[in-house]
Amino acid sequence: MKRISPIVITIILVLIAGCRRDKQVGSDELIIVDVTASYPQKELILQDFMDVEYVPLETNDDFVNQGHVLAVGREIILVKNRVNDGDIFVYDRNGKAMRKINRKGQGAEEYTFINEIILDEDNKEMFVNNISAKKILVYDLFGKFKRSFRHPENVSYANIHNFNKENLICYDSSVNNREGEERGIQSYHFIISKLDGSIIKEINIPFKKIHSHYIIHEEYVFAFIPDDYSIIPFQGNCWTLVDLSTDTIYHYLLDGCISPFIVRTPPVRSMTPDKILLLKGITDRYCFMETYRKELDVKTMNVLARPEYLMYDRQEKAIFNYIIYNGDYLGKRQIDIGGVIASDEIAFWRIMEAHRLVEYYNKGEYKDGKLKEIASKLDAEDNPVIMLIKHKK
Repeated sequence: MKRISPIVITIILVLIAGCRRDKQVGSDELIIVDVTASYPQKELILQDFMDVEYVPLETNDDFVNQGHVLAVGREIILVKNRVNDGDIFVYDRNGKAMRKINRKGQGAEEYTFINEIILDEDNKEMFVNNISAKKILVYDLFGKFKRSFRHPENVSYANIHNFNKENLICYDSSVNNREGEERGIQSYHFIISKLDGSIIKEINIPFKKIHSHYIIHEEYVFAFIPDDYSIIPFQGNCWTLVDLSTDTIYHYLLDGCISPFIVRTPPVRSMTPDKILLLKGITDRYCFMETYRKELDVKTMNVLARPEYLMYDRQEKAIFNYIIYNGDYLGKRQIDIGGVIASDEIAFWRIMEAHRLVEYYNKGEYKDGKLKEIASKLDAEDNPVIMLIKHKK
């Protein structure tokens, strides 16, 4: 394994000293990932370490959608289409259609685009983040406008989550572009007020921003945008903070304690072409990661984004390449664990297209169980089934 630089070691020691051992989350050990190493492969069955819930979204004349999940709460699920039509479909947790909301427009109480929605069932509110308008609009759960607030100047909030009853936690995505590099700020993660958007706390993580989402070749700039989860919830009282420019991924607790969680080696600035490390998600046993090498094929001028899937196993204290199979199929049906959900209950979600489920049912590919039962009742033109991947109880 390659050595970690003395500067990184010093930073880690200082941060660890600032948090008592009894406040560490998950494991006291620091995970070291060598992004240049070759790791053995491990096959996993999803249901062996996660619970799975399938939610068929009701289809009717007013509820036809692509099932892109915006939020999952205790009582409702919010989904939208991938196109910018402004529709927000509200389902109950069993997939029964409840109502459709659309506040798209140019008015002061309207959004022009839905980048993300943060559901706050305790306060019966939802926060619609409209990045292009640099604005967050707050509605009740029936779509009635309540208030709005703007992103600060030179800041673009993204990857927003509920932090506590009064505040949100968010990431400043504007520093992923070249124009933001020289701003000279130290904070990219913020705690902001749900009431008016005022900054409650800037979370300082020591690093210098690089062009993590761009490849520059001569006078050309090419976008390089893998799935980027800059804030990942873990165990209810902890948030994992990620930035592609830093060699360290941190835990951030509700009391403000920051502690190192994962360190990559060699340093991101030492590699040409760059190879970035992303954290995909965390379970009680596994930490799922991806690496991407930022390469440009100068002959075709195409960006080559080749992911490698890595997993740290806390029990074996080792890193593996991994493949996950869905145990509800008779054969080996590989599955990507999907998008991250900010919930103590749910870790990930996936869309399962109805026509695919019907096809697999007709081929007899399911084991007896809930998925087979749902597929037997589907029409190929129905709305998708939402797969919720939940932490084991």
